[in-house]
Amino acid sequence: MDNKQKALELGQKPVGTLLWQYALPAIVAMTASSLYNIIDRASIGQVVGADAINGLTVTFPFMNLSGAFGAAVGVGASTCISVKLGQRDYNTAEHLLGNTITLNLIIGFLFMVVCMVFLDPILFFFGASDVTLPYAREFMEVILAGNMITHMYFGMNAVLRASGKPKHAMYATLFTVGCNILLVVAFVWWFRWGIRGAALATIVSQTLALCWQMWVFSDRKELLHLKRGIYRLKAELVKNIISIGISPFLMNATSCIIVIFMNRQFLFYGGDMAVGSYGIANTWGMLFFMFVIGINQGMQPIAGYNYGAKKFDRMMRCLRLAILSATAVMTFGWLMAMLFPAAMARVLTHDPTQIAMSAQGIRINMLLFPIIGFQAVVTNFFQCIGRVIIAIFLSLSRQLLFLLPLIFVFPLLWGLDGLWASLPTSDGIASLVTLCVMAKYMRQFKTVSNRDE
Repeated sequence: MDNKQKALELGQKPVGTLLWQYALPAIVAMTASSLYNIIDRASIGQVVGADAINGLTVTFPFMNLSGAFGAAVGVGASTCISVKLGQRDYNTAEHLLGNTITLNLIIGFLFMVVCMVFLDPILFFFGASDVTLPYAREFMEVILAGNMITHMYFGMNAVLRASGKPKHAMYATLFTVGCNILLVVAFVWWFRWGIRGAALATIVSQTLALCWQMWVFSDRKELLHLKRGIYRLKAELVKNIISIGISPFLMNATSCIIVIFMNRQFLFYGGDMAVGSYGIANTWGMLFFMFVIGINQGMQPIAGYNYGAKKFDRMMRCLRLAILSATAVMTFGWLMAMLFPAAMARVLTHDPTQIAMSAQGIRINMLLFPIIGFQAVVTNFFQCIGRVIIAIFLSLSRQLLFLLPLIFVFPLLWGLDGLWASLPTSDGIASLVTLCVMAKYMRQFKTVSNRDE
């Protein structure tokens, strides 16, 4: 099967088969990546100590902010590429590949420079204390030094999926995870390089994976491949990438803002130990949410292609299957959190006080997980089809409109417990809003689909 036929199959194969074909590699890759994060943080918590994992939690906003800029380019470009492939505009799709590379290099470099210059003040603002600052600084100095590599790595993986190569994207991620684990064992457990060793393992493994990704795109037999003349930024292409990428950018940027205020609130109401416990609960929550991200990544090229090809019935079928799959995964995560929270916390720390605090946090944080999958899939769906305003609104609703006010109001009433309770409360309200928005647009798409039959 040639490369154009691989792209055309997005509009021809059974939707269930396609979603499985595209989502499974993404799920495997994202889950493996999340498992690596757990192993990485477990190594830091068990070898370096509780203060180190508390310091690592302070760096979460940095990771979210970096991911926001990466998503603006990677998700925006991959969505544009999927739509152009659906329209069989292969020349524009190829130029989108080149512009993706250029944008990632520029944004990655600027982000690194600005953050390096103001690193300590930023970390204090993010919730670091005098005790946790050295650990957070050691980690971020290495991560920021390799920021362009990280942006390019995630951007190229998004383009691989959009161009009909979900397995290649999975291979790149699995290689990164496997290499990461080996290097963490060497750098943290063997050489005792501490938290800096964990960061170095991440950058080295991403560098090696990026080299392979670029080798794949250098093959002239590929539908999309690297060649002269595609790297110069074109205003129209950049505008399209950013207009679609603004939704995931705002989602990640909002996550950054929320984590900053969460860290500061946890520090105020419970000290460094509470900050670390929030990080542990968040780590386990992200493990299961990574499944949903994988499903979303699998849905993206299918929904985008069929939207571009005006095959709305196939697009809606893909959405329904993605919602059912995400709900099943998050329900399983909820069961684990309700039954084994202490065991989950014990993986990441050996401190008894932190285990008890983290177990409570895991239960509360994942209390409404069965409905979160729906909210995440529907938000991603509107992003896939270019409904940017709706996607932005749904992206921001849970965190900015609902969670941010609650993390200040609830602690005034119930202290630290109230801070934890703000998380599931915002999940419930945001899911209800998403249901109302989706009900309206489902009727519209059904009407258009019936008219075209």
